[in-house]
Amino acid sequence: MSDDMLRAPAEVKFAEELDWLESVDDRPKPFSWRLSPRMIRIFILGSEPADGLDREIPQKWFGDRSFVERSIVTLASDRGLLLIGDPGTGKSWLAELLSAAICRNSTLVVQGTAGTTEDHIKYSWNVSMVIAKGQSRESMIPSPIMTAMENGVIGRFEELTRSTSDVQDALISILSEKYVSIPELDDDNIVFAQPGFSIIATANSRDRGVNDLSSALKRRFNFVRIPVVTNKKSEAEIVRFRTEELLRRHHIELDVPPTLLDILLQSFADLRSAAASATSDDDKLESALSTAEQIGVLEDAILHSNFFGDRTLRAQTLASSLVGSLARRSPEDLAILNKYLHGVVEPRSKKHGGEWPEFLEGGREAIATLS
Repeated sequence: MSDDMLRAPAEVKFAEELDWLESVDDRPKPFSWRLSPRMIRIFILGSEPADGLDREIPQKWFGDRSFVERSIVTLASDRGLLLIGDPGTGKSWLAELLSAAICRNSTLVVQGTAGTTEDHIKYSWNVSMVIAKGQSRESMIPSPIMTAMENGVIGRFEELTRSTSDVQDALISILSEKYVSIPELDDDNIVFAQPGFSIIATANSRDRGVNDLSSALKRRFNFVRIPVVTNKKSEAEIVRFRTEELLRRHHIELDVPPTLLDILLQSFADLRSAAASATSDDDKLESALSTAEQIGVLEDAILHSNFFGDRTLRAQTLASSLVGSLARRSPEDLAILNKYLHGVVEPRSKKHGGEWPEFLEGGREAIATLS
């Protein structure tokens, strides 16, 4: 079934694995959860020999165990969970995995934007049915959050700080009272949250100041701050995991040489270091240089090599993808990347050789093309 979807949700993609975990899970479960907290952690972080399982469960989210455990404990209480961090730190993926493991439904999602209204988190009306039969529960269109309330499952709210204060205030009522009133109806005019309902929200720390959360809303959430991955080994695992997914999805047989993965990781580490020491925004790349963007660079290079190359990933193609993905402003970003190539990559290619000279050449050609 997952092969029929461009991107299958986690509960579909890992359905067989979730079924098996549920069949062997004999630990207590909160509310109507499908898995116990311990099994949820194993599903997300992977199994270890000490878990005593008869099969290996692969790791799906790469981060500190304490973040996952605190998230699970929060959802077992009556508080909402707010995952906050820089772009590309895996907040949405963690939220999806938690929802899939807890209730086998990660698709009840509201996307926060400046245009998100109170209707998007409560309900709206089917106008044609209202005209024909009047306002009733049948003519009401429940939001994903209201559907989660009625079914006692997890609702998700992406980019919470991008929604306006009116929307955030409506969310306070839902998190506090655990019901939604429908004043347009005389009867059956309250939707009560069933046991198991909770909300997982995400927010980018870079959005601070856009629509700051009120102190009242903050009190309704437990905060779990997801840091940027700085450990090279962990980041390499994340990039490799996502790349293998891409290759399977596109049925591509192409090796990613470990040396090229090292070059990609080192390049991002160098550029992050340069951004950290920059004295002004003009001296920083507009890119957040997140792990997600690193994955995007590698995916771009793999697809280009498969469709327009000889199905071999080369350093020159990787460098071209890196420049093309990160050069969002011209001439500022191009100047920063050019400085990096001449000041860091050129000396390194002379000292270490290997695939660095070809990476340098590919980067220079890409900059020349874009300039």
